[in-house]
Amino acid sequence: MPNKFKKTKILDIEFINTTNDAFLTQIATDSMAHINRFIVTANPEIVLFARQHPDYKKILTQADYVTPDGIGIIKGAAILGTPMPERITGYDTLMSLLEWANSHQKSIYLVGAAEMVIQKVAKTIKSDYPNINLVGFHNGYFKNDQDIVSNIKISQPDFVFVATGFPNQEEFIQRNRQVSDSIWMGVGGSFDVLAGTVNRAPQFWQNHHIEWLYRLFQEPTRFIRMLAIPRYLLLIYKEKFRGHKKKN
Repeated sequence: MPNKFKKTKILDIEFINTTNDAFLTQIATDSMAHINRFIVTANPEIVLFARQHPDYKKILTQADYVTPDGIGIIKGAAILGTPMPERITGYDTLMSLLEWANSHQKSIYLVGAAEMVIQKVAKTIKSDYPNINLVGFHNGYFKNDQDIVSNIKISQPDFVFVATGFPNQEEFIQRNRQVSDSIWMGVGGSFDVLAGTVNRAPQFWQNHHIEWLYRLFQEPTRFIRMLAIPRYLLLIYKEKFRGHKKKN
């Protein structure tokens, strides 16, 4: 069943162009109807990776919702003349869905992070979201996903959250989503934040769209990864320039 959102193409990746509220309302509707959905929250780094890896790009085209996670996507859309209203981040979406799942007594399955982290996440969910049925969880360090997938198939959770980082989490979801009519979503490093092992940027940094800088201060080893942002913006301006040439 197709979704209702209009799409905005950024460097050949189609993003949904909508608000957080509208998106969450749609996911709630999908979940109540037990519709199988695949959510990707994509930032500039993911867009660049998809350009260099056709197999991964194909996975993104098969996702039901690709959301603009990262101010770079919002800025890129504005530069190209196809503005989006706001970011739809993986962590905020996860937290909103946990709140909704708790109020509607939904079931979830968690995959990802280190064993100590996933144990903390499970404990946090049981204490902070007592109405959620946590039907299972597994750390992200596995060579064979057969047992995990078998458990998901048996338990048929309403939501499957996978935190193994891109591209692994999207590959896992695309490979296995047919076993359960769930909402499947890759959530990157969100489990580390939920467990309290990594601090999210304070509200000031979030409001000024410099969470990336806060994360760089926390993890200087991310510097090489941060170089994706200027490369991405360079491609955006090249795309804009090509568009102007075509018009002329």
